Amino acid sequence: MSRSEEFKGLVGEIRAQVAILGTAVGLMWGLEILDIFLGGALNRFGIQPHSLVGLRGILFAPFLHGGLLHLTLNTVPFVILGWFVMLRRTSDFFTVTAIVMLISGLGVWLFAPSFTNHIGASGVVFGYFGFLLSRGYFERSFGAIAMSIVVGLLYGGMIWGVFPLQYGISWQGHLFGFIGGIVAARLLSTPKAARRF
Repeated sequence: MSRSEEFKGLVGEIRAQVAILGTAVGLMWGLEILDIFLGGALNRFGIQPHSLVGLRGILFAPFLHGGLLHLTLNTVPFVILGWFVMLRRTSDFFTVTAIVMLISGLGVWLFAPSFTNHIGASGVVFGYFGFLLSRGYFERSFGAIAMSIVVGLLYGGMIWGVFPLQYGISWQGHLFGFIGGIVAARLLSTPKAARRF
């Protein structure tokens, strides 16, 4: 493959990553603006623990937020950490997101208090954080370890979000999202000893 072809491939990959993240963020913002006009009616599609109908929130909750400030606080780390997840393989983004949404959502549904409603992308963000931090441990490669260090330096303070320290914050979503990220890292990582090159 020529350098020109390699460059075109790289540009195409970056465009795909921008499109994926842009679509996800656009969906979040579009739904939140719609929800404002609907007086918060969409938030009932969040995760409602111990309720059968509340299971639908596993799919919908990451795209719903409790206002523009809540959404803004989630958007920046979602884009940065989500892009870091894509750096090795764009397809990792979809696999990690699916695993994290499932484990975070089920964790909230099983362990959060009844008669509560949980919304927001923070569980997914914590999943990306857990994935990127732990992949270095599972892979033992220079690139993965370097990324774990960079993420730890940039976002290490997030770890406090997995503890029940602040009222009204779904620490269960954060904790199980983080665990989901570790599970995803274990499933997707190829240990150095097992790689041919």
